[in-house]
Amino acid sequence: MHFRIVPGFILALFLSAGLAATAAAEGVAVGKPSAVRKLVPAESLEQQAAQEFSQLKREAAAKKALAPDDHPQARRLRLIAGRIIPFAGRFNPRAQQWQWEVVLIGSKEVNAFCMPGGKIAVYTGLLLGLQLSDDETAVVLGHEIAHALREHARERIAKGELTRLGASLLGEFVGRGKYSGLFDMGGQLMTLKFSRDDESEADTVGLELAARAGYDPRAGVSLWQKMAASSKGAPPQWLSTHPSGKNRIEEIQRHLPEVMPLYEQARTRLH
Repeated sequence: MHFRIVPGFILALFLSAGLAATAAAEGVAVGKPSAVRKLVPAESLEQQAAQEFSQLKREAAAKKALAPDDHPQARRLRLIAGRIIPFAGRFNPRAQQWQWEVVLIGSKEVNAFCMPGGKIAVYTGLLLGLQLSDDETAVVLGHEIAHALREHARERIAKGELTRLGASLLGEFVGRGKYSGLFDMGGQLMTLKFSRDDESEADTVGLELAARAGYDPRAGVSLWQKMAASSKGAPPQWLSTHPSGKNRIEEIQRHLPEVMPLYEQARTRLH
């Protein structure tokens, strides 16, 4: 059987393949999360996070530091987070079932975090102390949400426990989860320090989340310039394990070509 090659049809096939490849490749490229995280049950970690978050809110309320739901800055945070969260499932399907919460805490501390299960806290020392724009706030929230989506806390706890328990037990862990009850998760999640690789990955994923939500990812540059200016030698808690200044800004700028098209698409969609 013979086929007649139609040039127009061949061109259409190439164009179609190219568009499909572009759609598949759009956004940032990140690998699969570390398999070692599976040693810690996600459900247990999320339950622990919910308990710690409730305790945090109680303690903040007792100090009159928990912003009420109708506080203008709390509403602003929820609005920005509400635009980002619909895109979270792209990086972690579990996020579609999380009970997301966003709170603002009055404190001079320059800090923010998102715990497993979507529990977000932002401190006024960061939001108001650095006078963050909406775009800069979106980059912060995207970064913290990315930590939760990529399950960095789950990975850190698993690796820490494996180190303590020793390599002799590794074979017992892999694929079975037999000793998952040994993992000490209590009181760890709000103070957990991530590796520099985790922080860089959260920066990258956070830029995409902000861009898809219609916030300018270039604000990542001005955000870290503000952070560097505020550190004055000793970095604030939020920067304790983060890649420093110049290198971080250069890395953000390197990823901007990947996320700016997403931002432009979002702007078209929103306007």
